[in-house]
Amino acid sequence: MDDTSVFSSQKREQIRGELVAAAKADPRIGGAAHLGSAALGLQDRWSDIDLALCLIPDANLDQVLVDWTTRLYRDHAAVANHDVRRGNILYRVFLLDNTLQVDLSFWPSTELRAIGPKFSLIFGTAGESIPAPVPDSNDLMGMAWLYALHVRSSVARSRLLQTEQMLSGMRDNVLALMCKRHGVACVQGRGLDDLPEQQRVRAVECLARSLEPVELKRAFRVSVDTLLEEVRWANSELAAKLEGPLNRIAHCSAFD
Repeated sequence: MDDTSVFSSQKREQIRGELVAAAKADPRIGGAAHLGSAALGLQDRWSDIDLALCLIPDANLDQVLVDWTTRLYRDHAAVANHDVRRGNILYRVFLLDNTLQVDLSFWPSTELRAIGPKFSLIFGTAGESIPAPVPDSNDLMGMAWLYALHVRSSVARSRLLQTEQMLSGMRDNVLALMCKRHGVACVQGRGLDDLPEQQRVRAVECLARSLEPVELKRAFRVSVDTLLEEVRWANSELAAKLEGPLNRIAHCSAFD
């Protein structure tokens, strides 16, 4: 199947324009904003649509959701949707038949504001911007060493698929620490390709290329070394405490 069977940039922008026009015409919507790459004018061929819709104070959210969901299925060939909540904000994510993703977020009347730089007001009034949340380093470090323990136990039980799953969880947290240290996006791998070359190479080395025990062992040991390096930057006192146990885990008999 070639790219002609999926959405084009022109079709995406046509749909975006129709949704913005519908928002302006809906008396229950008091404001709207572009989120994501469109807010910065950085769309590419594969960008989705991400719109924030701010409800007026007395709007019925349930009815607004019904009406806008009906619009996406009726007018834009939606085939599925999924809800994600962030505090009082509801994100309804649609998959269209042409594979375009449309994110519509519904904000309470007093909460429309920039959370990070990817925000461009279309109409209405926005509150004072706040920084985008970033993962807590202590949480990332804690989850990384916790996953490491489960890598060891999974290998010892000869559960190689589970080993890879635990190793992936460990690596995700380690690389998020790396991204945070270098000042790039550290959520969902969005900043990995923006890391300096040396760190990108190290990230690749943390990947297990097969389920062969020798390869899982290699990737795990690199991931442990990388974790310790990142913890030294974030918390040298904790790194000193973790070094012995983590190295014993990485070189335990389960890996021989």
